[in-house]
Amino acid sequence: MEDYSARHLSVLEGLEAVRKRPGMYIGSTDDRGLMHCLWEIIDNSVDEALAGHGSSINVVIHSDGSIAVSDNGRGVPVDIEPRTGLSGVEVVFTKLHAGGKFGGGSYGASGGLHGVGASVVNALSERLDVEVDRDGVTWAMSFHRGEPGVFAGPEPDSSFTAFVDKSELRKVGKVAKGKTGTRVRYWPDRQIFEPSAKFSMQDLESRLRQTAFLVPGLNLEVLDEESGQTQRFAFEGGIAEYVEHLSSDSAVMETRRIQETAHFSETVPVLDEASGAMASREVKRECKVDIALRWGSGFDTTLKSFVNIIATPKGGSHVAGFEQALLKSFRGAIEQNARRLKATSVKIERDDVFAGLTAVVSVSFPEPQFEGQTKETLGTPAIKSIVAAAVSKWTDELLTGKVRGTKAQVDGLLDKVVSEAKTRISARSLKDTQRRKNALESSSLPSKLVDCRGNATQGSELFIVEGDSALGTAKLARDSAFQALLPIRGKILNVQKASLSDMLSNAECAAIIQVLGAGSGRTFDIEQVRYEKIILMSDADVDGAHIRTLLLTLFFRYMRPLVEAGRVYAAVPPLHRVETSGKNKQVIYTYSQQELVELLKKLEQQGKSYKQPIQRYKGLGEMDADQLAETTMQPANRMLRRITAADAEAGERTFELLMGNEVAPRRDFIVESADDFDREKIDA
Repeated sequence: MEDYSARHLSVLEGLEAVRKRPGMYIGSTDDRGLMHCLWEIIDNSVDEALAGHGSSINVVIHSDGSIAVSDNGRGVPVDIEPRTGLSGVEVVFTKLHAGGKFGGGSYGASGGLHGVGASVVNALSERLDVEVDRDGVTWAMSFHRGEPGVFAGPEPDSSFTAFVDKSELRKVGKVAKGKTGTRVRYWPDRQIFEPSAKFSMQDLESRLRQTAFLVPGLNLEVLDEESGQTQRFAFEGGIAEYVEHLSSDSAVMETRRIQETAHFSETVPVLDEASGAMASREVKRECKVDIALRWGSGFDTTLKSFVNIIATPKGGSHVAGFEQALLKSFRGAIEQNARRLKATSVKIERDDVFAGLTAVVSVSFPEPQFEGQTKETLGTPAIKSIVAAAVSKWTDELLTGKVRGTKAQVDGLLDKVVSEAKTRISARSLKDTQRRKNALESSSLPSKLVDCRGNATQGSELFIVEGDSALGTAKLARDSAFQALLPIRGKILNVQKASLSDMLSNAECAAIIQVLGAGSGRTFDIEQVRYEKIILMSDADVDGAHIRTLLLTLFFRYMRPLVEAGRVYAAVPPLHRVETSGKNKQVIYTYSQQELVELLKKLEQQGKSYKQPIQRYKGLGEMDADQLAETTMQPANRMLRRITAADAEAGERTFELLMGNEVAPRRDFIVESADDFDREKIDA
């Protein structure tokens, strides 16, 4: 203990608190905390780029478990800080609440806002090496669990000698006079982090992509040494391009941008350079508001919020101002147009306005107040009114027709919001009737529904049948204990093109939604679905395939959780019935032309004859009840095709291509695919 001096106490007094209670600073010691440390280092490099002093950031995940982050910013200061007598590098990496973001001169707005980022990462690292290119020299310093010193080798478990009397910022090389930058490599301390904690390449790529959208022109690159995988991100379009990236449905209102600058005053403690004491003063701040938003035809809401490009997943005052202003403006516009919109008694709520909205809300101003070091919630009160004023001004101008060329989109948007409100009100009023009905209560369901006798959802099946002729056969073929039937008349509405109100007013769509009893769109509750399996049973021809596609479009757009849960199926009825001749008569069903050809060839090889002509089923109505039961409805013998949505985004794009409003892409698809199509498959 002879080398334990007052110097050790001064270095470690703050960082020991970090090591004892890491959750206060990084949230947790699992994967999330491990990634939070990385964000702190990356954010420091991003701050340099935001200040106009850097254009690229490189991240390397080394195979030995360490992480390296490098940038071409100005480099951490290497001169002596007069109050502490330490180099700028040592101050930044060992002192809590120290750095260039507290005096207000170096950064107008920054992401590493609490000044504890680099020092906290250092305290929670078994080893941290920092190199700075500045003034034509490469400077270097190493730390062991926050304490500066020298390692004997390149590994984190190499012997370490701590500085006792004076720290040394080593000169390890020379660089061109104008070259600057900072490189940080650290090994997380496994005494602190859980053994199972590991870096997520997926989360890292997502964060870097997000940063590239928020800082146009910044180049970000990540390399995973173990896999050799490299990803690069750079975007020029800013948050408007980010909104386009986040949204996948067709646009009701194309992407718009709100940009405002406002000033506010707040009282904060400021360091008096003469006395060295903190004194409260009123300071004037500048806040830049940048919002991009777009309404689509879907129901999901995607809202991303940022303060100085740091994500605030739990929102805060900026998001509260955005939501409050948007709701107030829409309520006012709909009240003014209540007669045209048929919304005289409709009260608009937040979810009605936000359905289908994709928005990025970004604010930038010095020294934000956060609720905790993890920076998930913005607390600065003045920002709420600033954002609300900017959004109100823009939205009021848009909805009152003052923005040229937007009338048709605004009308469509107001119609969508009113439709959402009406759907919500209807769903609420019908909630009690959307439960499984017993025999005495079934009168409220559509009269054409042929329900099953059982009351339990588990094991029950709803067959959606094409046409009344097929219904007659299916009635005789079903097991009434658990199989229900709902006939539809031909081809239902194409809901990919139609509006929400058109869908709800369509008799066939409304009947399906009512029979399932779980609502639609945002109000859809999969727990309330009255049947375990929904089976689409249409003819085995082109028209049947078209009807099945229209039904799947309805389920995919308005009842997607059912598809994602794997509870929607397509029945597979046979195409042919082959009856062999002779003593041991046998009936064989085939489900495709190729299967029939192979069967007939096999029968000929076996010397078996069969009755002519072979029965070809043009529709379900041509089958006898026992044939339909045996081939298509009895669980023991039938074949079902489960409809899945493993890739929801790809599915959305496919449905939009095949069933959406845009004709040109569909025509191009048909023309390009024409040569790949087997004309023999056309049932004409």
